[in-house]
Amino acid sequence: MASTQKSAWAVAQQQFDLAAAKLGLEPGIAAVLREPRRQLTVHFPVRMDDGSTRVFEGHRVQHNLGRGPAKGGIRYHQDVNIDEVKALAMWMSWKCAVMDLPYGGGKGGITVDPKQLSQSELERLTRRFTTEIAVIIGPESDIPAPDVNTNSQTMAWMMDTYSMHVGYTVPGVVTGKPIALGGSQGRNEATARGAVFCIREAAKKINLDLKGAKTVVQGYGNAGSIAARLISELGAVVIAVSDSGGGIHNPAGLDLKAVDAHKKKTGSVVGFAGATPVSNQAILEIACDVLIPAALENQITAENADRIKTKIVAEAANGPTTPEADEILFAKGTMVIPDILCNAGGVTVSYFEWVQDLNRDFWEEDEVNVRLEKKMVRAFNEVHEMATSQKSHLRLGAYLLSVKRVADAMTVRGIYP
Repeated sequence: MASTQKSAWAVAQQQFDLAAAKLGLEPGIAAVLREPRRQLTVHFPVRMDDGSTRVFEGHRVQHNLGRGPAKGGIRYHQDVNIDEVKALAMWMSWKCAVMDLPYGGGKGGITVDPKQLSQSELERLTRRFTTEIAVIIGPESDIPAPDVNTNSQTMAWMMDTYSMHVGYTVPGVVTGKPIALGGSQGRNEATARGAVFCIREAAKKINLDLKGAKTVVQGYGNAGSIAARLISELGAVVIAVSDSGGGIHNPAGLDLKAVDAHKKKTGSVVGFAGATPVSNQAILEIACDVLIPAALENQITAENADRIKTKIVAEAANGPTTPEADEILFAKGTMVIPDILCNAGGVTVSYFEWVQDLNRDFWEEDEVNVRLEKKMVRAFNEVHEMATSQKSHLRLGAYLLSVKRVADAMTVRGIYP
């Protein structure tokens, strides 16, 4: 099965080729952007708790540095491979460009199942990996962040290790840090808040009144639960939510505070008294005004896209809609806010964190949120304008806008020497 499936890298290159052809990119520039600028693979030893030594493989890829330093997360997962990291780095180039952030795309990872390691083994793994990639990371060259199975503690270890090597504290080498080490206010809510700003703007475009708008959230984790709360504050009625255990549905609207209390107590939304159970697949097909997939990729496919009954799909997750489903939804008149725009609130506040670190000047949460709103609203309108001019869906609009920005930067910089 795996052999017939396209690798993430093949998909990323295919998406790029489509955008490059549509934009009529100069072939030389297109050839440069098709490949990563730099990829580093390291094999490094870690002493385990039992005294033995294990060798791990890790990667850091910088896709493009035309608009600024590389930016992107570090993931710890047993399936991490160089093709996946290259694809994720390319997608980060486009995500940063859509938001007009002065960054290129980067990504990193270690092939490891972190659940099999103790906390002290994870610390030694992180510190040794940081030492190995220290030759290419830095606040002016490449700024890592948390990703799958990594968190603010991982970033604290990375920042400390890098700082020990240079001999002074460098908070701006990573983002997603604890507040105590130069993290930013508002970072935890940023992804969800950015998504809700996009939904608000999309609703204006299609004349949808969010007061009373029926909303469904698949994936009631960090981003999903915060998005549900924020959209209900705009007057929307959240009628169904789900997590990995399953979902709950109440056509009259869920009491989110009660749902949160139930989830805190039991670990899942399943079994909540004021609602009927619904599966993670069926929840996508509930008739609503706004559908927020905030869980996994490939949830809306050619199989079920016809049965999706909503006006707006807001991709708080990465890759929840397949290319085939995109076309079906577009033909039906459903507006899909693509992931590289919809969930870019996270990387935007990471950028704010970096700026605050470099200036040693920290902002109140209100200021972070006001600046985020300005960035998200502008990006949404630019993507919408591009899509409208091409008579296409927003995803193609976002790709054309971002690839053009990176290509323009490369063109004016020229080729050295």
